[in-house]
Amino acid sequence: MATDPERGGPTPAAEGDPAGDPAARGEHWWPVALAVLVAAALHLVLPTDYRAAPRWLVPSAVITLLTVLIVGDPGRIDRRRTWLRVVTSLLIAAITTANLFAAGRLVAEILTNNKLYANNATGLLETGGVIWATNIITFGLWYWDLDRGGAAARAHRPFANPAFVFPEMQHGGFGPPDWVPVYVDYLSLAFWTATAFSPTDVSAIKPWAKLLMMTQAAVSLVVVGLVIARAINILS
Repeated sequence: MATDPERGGPTPAAEGDPAGDPAARGEHWWPVALAVLVAAALHLVLPTDYRAAPRWLVPSAVITLLTVLIVGDPGRIDRRRTWLRVVTSLLIAAITTANLFAAGRLVAEILTNNKLYANNATGLLETGGVIWATNIITFGLWYWDLDRGGAAARAHRPFANPAFVFPEMQHGGFGPPDWVPVYVDYLSLAFWTATAFSPTDVSAIKPWAKLLMMTQAAVSLVVVGLVIARAINILS
């Protein structure tokens, strides 16, 4: 029986499992598409000064890029094409840029004591929460897209060159032998990085992964810290 040299266990294909077929092992689009649509919707509820002009620009660009990806790789995510990787990066970069702009504007508002939130703690907390939530979705997408070359690459070589070590990879009883992380696993990683400001049950083992987690934690710490401190100051 053939074994996988990077995990030491039998490969799905060696066992005759249909999951060994990349087209069958690839991720479904809907969790990623849902996350992207939620990020686009969150952008729309931001105050006018925190959004790119015109209002529909970022959501339209994001939805268009997402549509191109789904049409270019229908069904499960398994097509390894350079242009699909480029479009995926552009999609995530668009969401990231828009949210970083909003975060920068919010920090400037707080540090300069702007009148927008001078006496509106609720509005401040709502805006900060939207930016914080979008930050989680965005970094979850980056982790998902960069680990092991992306979702399509994981469908073909699921155990090759991981950047993150999940519990299911270390303890066989926690998942099937052919377990591979999907978007929800990376979203969970992003959530706990933004909440605990540190790794929890997932370890980053590549330098770029560690730096990306550090960046996310730093952004989250600045936004959450300043928003809460300013809101308390307003309420008191």
